Amino acid sequence: MPTILVADDSNTQVQAYTNMLEKHGFQIVVANNGEAAVAAAIEHKPDLILMDIVMPGIDGFQATRKITRNPDTANIPIVMISTKGQQTDKIWGLRQGAKDYLIKPVTETTLLAKIKSILHQGEK
Repeated sequence: MPTILVADDSNTQVQAYTNMLEKHGFQIVVANNGEAAVAAAIEHKPDLILMDIVMPGIDGFQATRKITRNPDTANIPIVMISTKGQQTDKIWGLRQGAKDYLIKPVTETTLLAKIKSILHQGEK
């Protein structure tokens, strides 16, 4: 059963992602800010991380950079999910090490397809 770390400071978003993913067999670990996301990535070694950008403390860009540059967590794929929909935000997120970038709101179908695609790539 794959584990997904949901890093988002919105309890509403966390609950929505949790509801979507648990019914499809994923285990969920939650972090409500960037520092907690980095710590949870090290502790839990999730199969994938869903990373919000706008969070208190270090933001999702900084947390992604820390996770992807740490040899212990560098292989964990990160999908950034944000309301920041500018092309420059997407490019910056990918430059920090994210595998993909989705713009909120994200449908269950889109989210599941993206997660399955990235997890399947990791199996090759």
